[in-house]
Amino acid sequence: MNEVYEKLQKCYESVREKIDFKPKVALVLGSGLGDFAKRIRVEAELDYHAIDGFPVSTVEGHAGRFIFGYIGEVPVVCMQGRVHYYEGYAMSDVVLPTRLMKLLGAEILFLTNAAGGIAQGMQAGDFMLITGQIASFVPSPLVGSNISQLGTRFPDMSHIYDEDLQTIIKKTALDNGISLRQGVYLQMTGPQYETPEEVSMCRLLGASAVGMSTACEAIAANHMGMKIAGISCISNLAAGIAPKPLTHTEIQETADRVAPDFEKLVYESILKMGA
Repeated sequence: MNEVYEKLQKCYESVREKIDFKPKVALVLGSGLGDFAKRIRVEAELDYHAIDGFPVSTVEGHAGRFIFGYIGEVPVVCMQGRVHYYEGYAMSDVVLPTRLMKLLGAEILFLTNAAGGIAQGMQAGDFMLITGQIASFVPSPLVGSNISQLGTRFPDMSHIYDEDLQTIIKKTALDNGISLRQGVYLQMTGPQYETPEEVSMCRLLGASAVGMSTACEAIAANHMGMKIAGISCISNLAAGIAPKPLTHTEIQETADRVAPDFEKLVYESILKMGA
C-alpha cells in the first residue's frame, strides 16, 4: 500500500474509533475565525494530538483540533488550526487533514485564510472571494505515486472553486450588507513575508492576494472530487504596498477586528450550502 495512503487510513481509523459523525461541509478556519466554533452546535471535539500520526500545527494562535457539530441543520467538521508547508511538514502531511475530512464524509470544502492584498484598491479588513488560484510556487500535493483510491493521475484544475458555491457566498454577502471582493489567490511557501519585488511579480501573474496556505489544500480536495469554496480575509497590504513593515501581530489584530462580519458571512453561507 502507498505509504501516504496508509498513513491517511490510520488517521481515519483513529478518528472513527473515537468519533461517529458524518459531516457534509468541511471548514478550515484561518486567522480571524478562531472563535467561529462558538457558533457551532458541538457534538464532539477531537484534539489533533489524539489522532495517530496526525500533523500538529506549531503556529501560535492555532488551537489544533477538529470540531464536529451542526450549523443550523448542516453537519460540519471544523478544522480549528491548520498545518503549513513552512512548518517543515511534507506536502502530503499538509493536505492530510483535507483528505481525512473527505474520507469522513465531507462533500464540500470551505477554505478560509488571512492574506496580503495585492490588487489595486484593496484595504486591510476586506474580504475576497477566491475565484481562482496560482499554486506554482509550492510543491504539488499530488507529486509521487498517484493514490488511485483518492483520484485520477492527471486531474483537471479548470474550475477548482465551484461556481455555484461562489454564487451562494456572493448572495450571502449582499443580503447581509458585507462588502466582498473577488480575485485570484497565490500561495507562497513562507514563512517570510514576500519582498516588494515578489509582490510585483505576483501582481504581474494576475494574483489579487498572496498567502501561505489554501491552494495546496484545494488541489488535494479537487483531486478527490470535493466542491470547494474559499474566502481570504485581507489582513494587510503586501510588502511594497503597505506603508510600514509587516508583522504577525498587526495581521492578527486586523483579522480579529473584522471577525464578526467574517463569521457571519461564513455561517450564513454554510446554511445555504447545506440546504
